[in-house]
Amino acid sequence: MPERVQRCLVLWLIPVLLYLAPLPFMPLMEPDEGRYSSIPMAMNESGDYVTPRLKGTVYFEKPPLCYWATAVAFQIFGRNEFSSRLFVALCAWGCILLAYRVGSAFHDRRTGLYAAAVLSTFFYHAVLGRINILDMPLSLFVCLAIWSGYRYFASSPKERKKRHIYLLYFHSALAFLVKGLIGIVFPVGVVLLWLWLSRRWRETLRIFSPVGLALFAAVTFPWLILVQQANPDFFRFFFIQEHLLRYATRMHDRYEPFYFYLPVLLAGTLPWCAYLPEALRGLKARTANLFSDDEKRLLLVWLLLILSFFSLSSSKLIPYIAPVFIPLALIFGRLFQVYEQEGDQARSASLRCRWPLILTPLLFMAALTVPVFLERHQIGWGDWWPWITAPFLVLLLILVLPEALRRKRGYRPFWALYFCYTLFLVALICPASHFLSPYKSARPLAEAIRTHLPPGALCYQFGISLYGIDFYNGSRTPIVDDFGEVSYGSEQLPPEERDRYFLTADRFYERVRQEKTLYCATIESDDKTIRLAKLRKEFPNLTVLWHNSHYYLLKLTVP
Repeated sequence: MPERVQRCLVLWLIPVLLYLAPLPFMPLMEPDEGRYSSIPMAMNESGDYVTPRLKGTVYFEKPPLCYWATAVAFQIFGRNEFSSRLFVALCAWGCILLAYRVGSAFHDRRTGLYAAAVLSTFFYHAVLGRINILDMPLSLFVCLAIWSGYRYFASSPKERKKRHIYLLYFHSALAFLVKGLIGIVFPVGVVLLWLWLSRRWRETLRIFSPVGLALFAAVTFPWLILVQQANPDFFRFFFIQEHLLRYATRMHDRYEPFYFYLPVLLAGTLPWCAYLPEALRGLKARTANLFSDDEKRLLLVWLLLILSFFSLSSSKLIPYIAPVFIPLALIFGRLFQVYEQEGDQARSASLRCRWPLILTPLLFMAALTVPVFLERHQIGWGDWWPWITAPFLVLLLILVLPEALRRKRGYRPFWALYFCYTLFLVALICPASHFLSPYKSARPLAEAIRTHLPPGALCYQFGISLYGIDFYNGSRTPIVDDFGEVSYGSEQLPPEERDRYFLTADRFYERVRQEKTLYCATIESDDKTIRLAKLRKEFPNLTVLWHNSHYYLLKLTVP
């Protein structure tokens, strides 16, 4: 296939197929997508783009750049799943283009093409790039800042271009407006550590640019000043609680071991980590000479600094390490490109090296059958098999096609695997939506509320807090006994408003008895409480208007 055609496919057509076309086909997932869609919806409705609000309360956990971008998408394309995820998908696409640019700069355009192809089909990148969370935009801007800083210092003093150091600060400012201080800590930390390891200590002070600092301030300070003026407690909450305490303490009651991210990296780099044994075997001892010293230092610092930072944190979540997948794609891409061009494929193609490639589709096949055997959220085989037929057939193709084509002279496995796994990732959308929607999305419950409740009737959320209900129905629902992350904001409300929208269970029971008939949504049970049973005990005459075996819509009446 001509290189021009490959570039068109890898950089433009396939990203559209993988990252833009699937956006409308899954309902918004709770809680993240419901949250990050409700906040920009509230901004558009109120006209206040300074103070983020969630369920009518101030929400200071994250800065507003992604909210602003999504609010603009809502105004252009309407309030829907496509608009909600569009900015994230574009950022995922931007990461793919950045991987191509960096690989091309270090080596050649073909290496960049391999890196872009690897990143776009990393399982981690394909999943995160299609859901509305903040980590993919953060990854793009952090990695752009790192690359800009590297380009500035990698040039000789006479050839350095000031715009590169300015871009370091500009992209860091955008990263700050996505997720806070790590937007500047990571780029500056990676560039400084790379300089130190390169024994260029005297140049480290050059990273502090007065113009760059002024540019950073010009981008970030207007919002910081305006939001602090409108909310005097903002600085304490945002910088102390959400940065220092969140990193250093277990304030969110989560504890994961230091090695938490190692299996994430292994699963996230599928299917390409399975191709590594064959490539490394074919290259033998040549791998040390495939990267320049500067490149090796940069990619390793980029990878290990961010990975170590989050591994040491008391708060660990899978999406946090999104910025490390670009350097991983660059390493993989270079290895695969040289292997398929120059490697000893006759020796490396032994079964001992190929077994991970054979095992990977088998593992995916096994994973597709898991919902049939689950204790909770189980799906019967008769209902499930039509949804997994397409991805199952693609996995069978992956098992058969590359092995059959190996016998052809000059065959290179990489591109066959790339196109097959692209089809698999596309085919996975529908079964994932079918499996997750009943218990992970508020859309079925929101549709039931519109269908079964009288117009204008309030629906209380008893023991749950699904942000997507407000998003899909365009109305604010009161919550009972599950304030969670809006606890701080609810305490800032006037007493009358707090009593209307944030109730304890006892206050809710009292309100039902006062009004004689109320509607509420709940779940049968969770890990701590049997919620439906509590309501049945309190109100024996309740009526189940709708349920999907997870969420229940109830009519509570008292004589």
